[in-house]
Order: sequence, then structure tokens, then C-alpha cells
Amino acid sequence: MAEQTYYIDEDTGEDSSLQNGTDDLPYKSLAYAVYVHGGSAKFLTRKSLTGEIPEGAEASARLEWKPAPKSALKKAVNMAAARKKKEEKEQQQLEMRLKADADRKKVLDEAKKIVLTEDKSLPTPIRIKLDDTDPEKIQLGDGAEKKGTRVRVFGRVHRERRQKEVMFVTLRDGYGFMQVILQGDLAKTYDALTLTRETSMEILGELREVPAGAHAPNNRELHADYYVIHAGGKAAGGDDAITNRVSKDTEHATLLDLRHLTLRGENASKVMIVRDAVEFAFNTVYKELRMRKVSPPALVQTQVEGGATLFKFQYYTEEAYLTQSSQLYLETCLPSMGDVYCIEKSFRAEKSLTRRHLSEYSHIEAELDFITFDDLLNHLEHVMCRVLEVTMSDPTIKQYILDLNPEFQMPERPFKRMKYSEAIDWLVEHNIPNEEGHPHKFGDDIAEAAERRMTDIINRPIFLTHFPTEIKAFYMQRDPQDPRVTESVDCLMPGVGEIVGGSMRMYDYEELMAAFAREGIDPKPYYWYTDQRKYGSSPHGGYGLGLERFLAWLCKQHTVRDCCLYPRYFGRCKP
Repeated sequence: MAEQTYYIDEDTGEDSSLQNGTDDLPYKSLAYAVYVHGGSAKFLTRKSLTGEIPEGAEASARLEWKPAPKSALKKAVNMAAARKKKEEKEQQQLEMRLKADADRKKVLDEAKKIVLTEDKSLPTPIRIKLDDTDPEKIQLGDGAEKKGTRVRVFGRVHRERRQKEVMFVTLRDGYGFMQVILQGDLAKTYDALTLTRETSMEILGELREVPAGAHAPNNRELHADYYVIHAGGKAAGGDDAITNRVSKDTEHATLLDLRHLTLRGENASKVMIVRDAVEFAFNTVYKELRMRKVSPPALVQTQVEGGATLFKFQYYTEEAYLTQSSQLYLETCLPSMGDVYCIEKSFRAEKSLTRRHLSEYSHIEAELDFITFDDLLNHLEHVMCRVLEVTMSDPTIKQYILDLNPEFQMPERPFKRMKYSEAIDWLVEHNIPNEEGHPHKFGDDIAEAAERRMTDIINRPIFLTHFPTEIKAFYMQRDPQDPRVTESVDCLMPGVGEIVGGSMRMYDYEELMAAFAREGIDPKPYYWYTDQRKYGSSPHGGYGLGLERFLAWLCKQHTVRDCCLYPRYFGRCKP
């Protein structure tokens, strides 16, 4: 039988089943031809369009078929063998997957037949939260001689794993975690075999101590005897599984788009729970100091920190703004309520994308009556340190803070006091330039980067005081000893920078009116504020603390965006 010949044209041929390897339907590559027909056939090759023409030969010489070189043929044989081996492996894997799918379908079909029923002869369960450890109502069993309390818990699947015939589920309810053990039919139901993370479950069972050497939340585990997944409680799986949509490798912008899912993660939820505890602590400390909480308006027609950062909108037939600060309104409460505070939203229309700026943030503000500047600094130091003491007194919250910020230590008192002029000298001595790249000089508004670098090097809380009048708000009281500067303060924290800004307020009517004139602000809309200086004025002062910045420092978060529920900043107002 004559040896079969196949043709390969590297320019016009095609490697497809539509070709048969004849001279009018040639293949494109020798490797493909060998793969289809084996290496024992005869192969002729050419380059009909780009092949070299021997010197002195006609152009038609390019169309001549030549035997494939031995080296090329050997390489093609090896490539074809490797391809066949790969295809055989893929076929085996496909067959295994098909078999596994068939086996799984069979198992799932059998699982659908299992129907769980609650054993009514067991003790009536008591409902508890997952972190409940009250020994008066909860007793732990040992699985042998002593029975544990039968409980009913609700939560979502945080993690799940199988170990032979036993299924371990870690449940989460926002208060804590609990390890649950499913055995027997409980681990063989259709719901158990298809369980996905974030699925909502109601589980009944006996609480027992974990075996020696084992670990679980609160050193206990729930041995389930019954569970229910209510309609709508099963979480999405496959491509829509939460672990596919949100992971440690997901881009930060995407995590913010999916903030509603990101909040279910351990770190994000810990920050939010710490935030709740810190806000509660501020309320507690202010009550200890006999300060009264008020709720100033968010819709205003006056400015506090300058027109460039005002969010303007049409309020019926008038022009209005979202508040930048509640300070002016707090001042009006001093004569009738004494020292006051508020925890409200403030809004700044800064087109800033730094990691410490938000367009909407929680502002903790306070105003104190009949005080000196030293009183204000002492009060600020006391409040922040006392808030930390109250917060850390809760063992759960303390552990969350240490989980997020293992190096956290209570700030050393007293805080370092540094005047603005001393900070300028320090920056010059340490060769930290201003924004123009020149040495700092008196009158510069110290830039965020330089301020933060100084704070990080000193590495302790700093009260930076006595800023020049020209770079501070119009209402700040001048220092009687040096009229060039104000009795003002910024509290700087390592890793974040400024978290508090405060000052004594002008309390002389004529002086305040001169400040309005200097800034080119019409005082008429502020009549309700300036009247405070006409009816029993007093030396007073106050401050504003950014809750998100405080949390970024406390929980060691890179950006304040991760310290609020749904951050709003330049370019983002969703979800």
C-alpha cells in the first residue's frame, strides 16, 4: 500500500476538520497534520506566499512542495503526543466529573427524602443570643454524665466544614459566634448537603463543653437535634456566593459598592461594633460630666467653616445649606442648659480624596461655659481618655480593638502641648517642607502630610495650640498675650493626624462684629448668634471631634471610609 502524503502550506493552509491535507486543501502546521494522521505518513511543506526563492530561480519555485525536515517532524511528533495525552487526561477528568455529578445527584435525590421532625419529648428549649453565657440559665453538659441546657438559637452561617459523617457549622448573629455540630440525618438532609454561607438558620440542641484540646467560641458547642431553614433563608451559591463576590483580593472600590456584603466580614463588623461602643462611651462620659445632649438642625442658612465647603440647595423659595458644624447652635444653649454636646452629621463639600476626608461624617461637638483655654484642654484630655476607659471596660469590645489594633495602648497623660510656633520650628529643624517645597514659616497653614509626619515621629497625642488668626475661623478668641494667634487647638493622633479641632469663642460683641467685617460676612443672618453677646455673654469654648477619625486611630484603619456604615465622599454617594 502506497505511503499516504499530506500537504502543509504555512501561509494559506488551515488547521481544521474542513481540510483533508491534499495539495488543494492543505493544513497550516506540521504539528496538526501529525496529530491528525500520525507520524508515519509522508509530509510535504511549503510557504506559498512568504517562502524564500533561490537565487536565479523563478517565482514559481516558492510553490514547490518539499519534504518536512526531520528535526521539524520530530518536534511535531512530540507536540502531537503531548496534545493527545492532555486530551486523554481531560476526557478522564470529564468522565470523573460526570460520574461525580451523577453520584451527587443520586445522593441529593436520596437526601430530599429525609424529613426532620422535632422530638417533643426533649426539654423545652430556651432562646438565647449566641454570646449568652449566663450561668443561671445556661448549664453546659459533658456529653456523658451531665446534660446541658437545651437552647434555641438563630443566626447565619459564617463558616461550614465536613469531617466524615459530621458537619461543623459556625453560626453568627451579630452578638457572637457559636460552633454547631450536625450528625446523623441532620447532616444528610438536602439543606445540609447544599448549605451555603450566610444562610439563615434556626437551630435547637444541647450546649456542651468542647472536648479537651479543642477550641470553639466561649469553649462550648451546640449539639443540634433539630434545625429549620425558613423560606427565603437559603443564601445564594455558585458564582453568586458571597465568597466569590467579596474577598480579601477584591478591589477597595468594589468592596464599597458591595458594602452591604462587606459589613458581614469579621473586620468590618468589628469596626462597626466598636463604633457603637465608642458612641455609647461618649454619651456616658458626657453624662458623668453633667453635660446635656441637644439636637441642632442639619438645614441651615449660615456658615461656620467657610463657603467653599458648603453643600448648597434650594429650600422651598430660599437658599440653604447642609450644616458644616452645630457649634453656633450649641453656643445658644449655654445660658439655659449649661454645658451641652451633640452627636450629629456634618457635611463638607470638599473635593478631596484623601484617606481622612468624608463629605458626610459624624461630628461629636461640645460647648462649655465659663471656662479658660487651659480648662478646655484639660476637659478634652479627660473626655478622650475616659471614653477609652469606658470602651475598654467591655471585655468583648476590648478584644475586638486588640484584634484590629494589636499594638494599641492607652494614651499617656498628659498629652504633649505644642504651640503652633513651636511646631513651625520643629518642622524646619526636621527638614519637613511646606506644600510649595520651602521651609515652613509662621503663617503657613501646616499641610496634612507634614502634620501627620510630625505626629507619627513624635508618636504620641499632641495638643497643637495657638494658631495664627489669619488661618482660623472668624469666631475664635485671640490670645490676650499675643493677638497674632488664637486660643485654638487641634488634637493630633499618630497614624491619622487631626481628630479634634477646638477653641475659645469670641464673647465680646464689638470684637465679634469686627471679625464679621474682616471676613466680609454679613452679620444679619447671624442675629440669633450675635445676640448671645448682648444678653449676658461669658468666656466659653468648645470643639468638634470626628468620630470616624477617632475610630481610624483606635482600630488602626487605613482610611476613615472603613469607619462608617456607608461612606460618602467626593465621587461616591452609593449604595
